[in-house]
This record gives sequence, structure tokens and C-alpha cells, in this order.
Amino acid sequence: MGPSRAKKAATKIQAWWRGTLVRRTLLHAALRVWIIQCWWRKILAKLLERRRRTILELNTRQIWACVKLQACVRMWLIRLRYCRVLNAVRVIQICWRWHSCHTRGFFRGNYEITENELKLQIDIFLGSQICRITDSIPFPNKELTRSAPNMRQ
Repeated sequence: MGPSRAKKAATKIQAWWRGTLVRRTLLHAALRVWIIQCWWRKILAKLLERRRRTILELNTRQIWACVKLQACVRMWLIRLRYCRVLNAVRVIQICWRWHSCHTRGFFRGNYEITENELKLQIDIFLGSQICRITDSIPFPNKELTRSAPNMRQ
């Protein structure tokens, strides 16, 4: 084996060894890049999940706010309708009671006259209500009226 052949063989071995080192270095670098990419993808996935959850929570809050607002508006409308109906009922009741009192009411009474007083008993019927008036009215005394002018003289 000559020196040029040995040199060529050594150069070939050195080239092979350098190639092996370069490939090993590239392999380690590629593995490190792959590890960093996996870590970054994991971080991105967490960030995207947080962003998605935040948007979902915000959307949920907005929906609940809309539901609450709609419930308040519905309650207000129902209360308004109830107040209108209640007012109409009161107007109808007032008119009906007035009509009942003026068309269905009647009087019934009796009296008794004695020598010195008038006894009255009057019943007023207004629908389901009864008003009873009893009174005794004394007559003026005849002797007092005759003697009164005499007293003046």
C-alpha cells in the first residue's frame, strides 16, 4: 500500500467520520427541533383552549344577559297588562255597583202613629246590602204650644 493509497483511505475514513458526526449532529439538532416544536404546539393548544373557553364564557354571559333582559321586559309587559285589566275590572265593578244600586234597590217601610209620636221603620235594599232605619219622632205637645203664647203676654 502506497502513501497515496493510505492517504486516500485516511481521507475516505475521515470523510466518512465527518459525515457520521455531521449526520449525528443534524440528528440531534432535528430531535431538539422536534422537541421544541412539540412543546410549542402544546403551548399553542393550551392558548387556543384558553381563548376558546374565554370566548365561550363571554358568549354565555351575553346570552344570560339577553335572557335576563327578555325576562324583565316580559315581566314588565305582563304587569302592564295586569294593571290595565285590573283598572278595567275596577271601572266595570264601579259601573255595575252603581247600576245595581240604582236599578235594583227598593224601599220598604211601615209606620205607627200614636197620640204623641210617629214611629218609623224603613228598610232600604241595595243588592245584597240592607240598610234599616228606625226612628221615633215625638209630636209637639199641645199644652205647651197653647201656654207658650200666654207666657209671652
